[in-house]
Parts: sequence; structure tokens; C-alpha cells
Amino acid sequence: MNKTVSAHELSRQLKAGARPQIVDVRSPGEYNVGHIPGAINIPLEQVEARHDDLESDVVLVCKSGKRATMACARIPSDLAKAVVLEGGTEAWQQAGHSVVVSSNSSWALERQVRFGAGLMVLTGTILGVTVAPGWFGLAGFVGAGLTFAGLTDICGFAMLLGAMPWNKPKSKVSAEVRA
Repeated sequence: MNKTVSAHELSRQLKAGARPQIVDVRSPGEYNVGHIPGAINIPLEQVEARHDDLESDVVLVCKSGKRATMACARIPSDLAKAVVLEGGTEAWQQAGHSVVVSSNSSWALERQVRFGAGLMVLTGTILGVTVAPGWFGLAGFVGAGLTFAGLTDICGFAMLLGAMPWNKPKSKVSAEVRA
């Protein structure tokens, strides 16, 4: 079983001068939407390969704590003393602590892609049933694009969304509390 630390306890430790390494294991897009001040980003899929980047005392963080728990299981106990932030950045923010935001968007790029693709499939299906069968092609096109993205790790829709103004980095990094 993984050891955990509450947002309140972590905040207390930091104020008392403790300096654990805070590692956010979310994707870079999620990290940019809001992370704990001082946290570094090592996505979950890179944790095993980047053991050398870990210090002796590590607090693992994600949005809710699930991915951080998975990351904790991937770190050998002799390499680092790792704990998981209970409830992740959601609990951190609910406790009234600030996060560093380095993106204009409040949604991570991956979430935008899922929402956009789902909306296009739903629209194509509804229009295919109610207006003309040709609209089913939209759903098929999106399915083909998602299949291609899964096979190649190249997502044209993510590239398009990434170029949008709301996904550009903020000109100045700010700290803010999001409810």
C-alpha cells in the first residue's frame, strides 16, 4: 500500500521548510493547465525511465491521485521515498492552495481532443439519422483519424487545437487559485 500525504499536511511541511521533490505525473498539457508551485513534470509513462531525475523524498501528484499511485508502484523503494498527494491537484486547490498556470486554456489538450472528436461523432450520427445518411461519413472520418492517431502517435486534430490562441502559453506565468 502506498503512503499518502494530505494537501493540508504537504502545505504545512512546505511552510515548515521541508523541500520534498514534487513530481506531477500528468501529461505536459495537463501540467500546464495548473500545477503545484515548484513541481516538475515527469509524465506517468516516463517515470520508470527517469528514475535518475528523482530525489530521495518525492511527492507524486496527478489530478486525483490515481496516476500518482500507479507511478509510486513503479519507483523502487530503495531509490526514493515516494508518497502520493491524496486527491491530487483537485484536493490541493479545494484546500485553497494556489497552482501555477502556464496555459491560457482551462482544459488540457487531450481533453479538448476527446470532447471535439466525441462531438463530431455525435453530430455525424444524429445528422445521419435525421437529415441524410451521408453525414455518417463524419463519424467514420473521426474514427479513422483516431485510429491513425493511436497507431502513429500523430494526431492532426491535436495539432490543430494546439495552434489555437487559447492553447498558446501565457506571456507571463501566473499563480492563481481555480475553484
